[in-house]
Amino acid sequence: MFNGMGNMGNMAGMMKKVQKMQNEMKKMQDELKAKTVEVSSGGGVVKVVMNGEKTLVSLKISPEAVDPSDVEMLEDLISAAVNEAMKKVDEMMTNEMGKFTSGLGLPPGLF
Repeated sequence: MFNGMGNMGNMAGMMKKVQKMQNEMKKMQDELKAKTVEVSSGGGVVKVVMNGEKTLVSLKISPEAVDPSDVEMLEDLISAAVNEAMKKVDEMMTNEMGKFTSGLGLPPGLF
């Protein structure tokens, strides 16, 4: 005989699993937002610290990087460090979320 409740029980169980997974993913995303990456450019004369929300937390510039006759070089060093920090945050997010979603059979890059 067909028991219609069997499918409903499976669906309820699946929904609980999905809800648990969503909660765990949210927790992981919150933890990643609190993590930071540090990047330097120009051999360390410009240092940038950025959090997982891509907010610039810290910018340090060594005095030897400040040349009034070559402000453009300093601008380039800052831009390079900030851009590299954003790239590292993206990589951190992709790697950590990939660990979480690897067992789900989802296509790469979905999260």
